[in-house]
Amino acid sequence: MPDNDRDEATPIIRVRGLANRFGAQVVHEGLDLDVRPGEILGVVGGSGTGKSVLMRSIIGLRTPDAGQIDLLGVDARSEQREDRLQIERNTGVLFQDGALFSSLTVGENVQVPLKEHHPELPDSLRYELALLKVKLAGLPADALDKLPSQLSGGMRKRAGLARALALDPPLLFLDEPTAGLDPIGAAAFDRLIRTLQQALGLTVFLITHDLDTLYAICDRVAVLADRRILAVAPVAELERLEHPWVQEYFNGPRGRAARDAKRDGAPPDGREES
Repeated sequence: MPDNDRDEATPIIRVRGLANRFGAQVVHEGLDLDVRPGEILGVVGGSGTGKSVLMRSIIGLRTPDAGQIDLLGVDARSEQREDRLQIERNTGVLFQDGALFSSLTVGENVQVPLKEHHPELPDSLRYELALLKVKLAGLPADALDKLPSQLSGGMRKRAGLARALALDPPLLFLDEPTAGLDPIGAAAFDRLIRTLQQALGLTVFLITHDLDTLYAICDRVAVLADRRILAVAPVAELERLEHPWVQEYFNGPRGRAARDAKRDGAPPDGREES
């Protein structure tokens, strides 16, 4: 388990000098990033800036070409079994498409990490834990016995979130969690993430294109541009950053709409409270 007495000033994720290349294409070069314990950090950038590549490098699904990554005090590039197990047991990941096993029920999907990391648990307890996580993710109890194909897109996202929470990780990675959801569903998912983060004391690394999400729930936002992290700051500070992409992104029509809705306390882009 991670050290619960970690200094609050110590980053829960620390990236230094990260480089990622695909042949002649350089995606990241000299990238540095700190993620603070207990924050929701939004990660934004234009297409091709490598947001998902960055996440996959941090959690060990991709070996970067250079750089140092410390995750929960562990070298994320370590090949030692105990280090890998510590990272796996203390991080939850929700991929953009949910990445659920199509032949397993929702309950069986949620139990996959429990079986892998806690094989000693009896079947009845694993079932109860899966039911708890499904309810925590905002799904009805009867979703437990349904296949992913029987769920709506929003419900599949929540099922994937339930699986990400299966091991009670302190660190949660979300890749485009509101992509493909209608405005009402996206707003509801934003509220769910903030509620879980506050209730469980989570640190959340959240990749998104959704300006509404940035304004609604992110404590800080990291901007990926020019192969590195250009800036990390609250949205209000980023709006003043003199960079062409940042200005177009945050001060374009959609950015202004999201900002105005946040200021007025109304759900942006036609989102309705449910």
